[in-house]
Amino acid sequence: MELEPPWDHLAAEPGDPVEQAFRVEMSYYRRHAEEGRDADALAALRHRCAAVLSAELGREVPVEEMMSAIRFSAFRDAAPALGELRGMGLRLVCVSNWDYALPDVLAGVGLADDLDGVVTSAGVGARKPDPRLFEVALEVAGCAPDDALHVGDTPGEDIEGARAAGIRALLIDRDGGGDIESLSAIRHHLDS
Repeated sequence: MELEPPWDHLAAEPGDPVEQAFRVEMSYYRRHAEEGRDADALAALRHRCAAVLSAELGREVPVEEMMSAIRFSAFRDAAPALGELRGMGLRLVCVSNWDYALPDVLAGVGLADDLDGVVTSAGVGARKPDPRLFEVALEVAGCAPDDALHVGDTPGEDIEGARAAGIRALLIDRDGGGDIESLSAIRHHLDS
């Protein structure tokens, strides 16, 4: 999934540093995502995120307004690639530093039906690169580390974390420079 720029969707007043304010809020959220382990904890986290955003803008931004500006969409190749991999009989598990609501977000962008499971930092109580997230994902997938392949978009969190759990890992970089540039390239690495 990719995040649509939320600063494009938030009503701004003249001179508002909306992009910078959202970047500060997003950084705060990333550091605290695992705290959103249930509905109440996630509501509290979102209130703190809105307070960060409000402080950066110097005006009150209600949680509802902030959340309506945060929108995700699936990469064009995501659903076809996941469908092809499922067609090969593979079990697919999403592993993410995210709050407990990730399954709903994945459903909202049309990817949930192609996954066998979702493992979040909030559910495990640890953040990538902690190998515990990957170990839980292996349990969900029902396979050993040698039989798994992790595809991630951050060298430290994804690649180092997967490798620490004994899992082969590929870095996806849609701008080039990674092991793969699209999800369709995964099949080649499965065959090698």
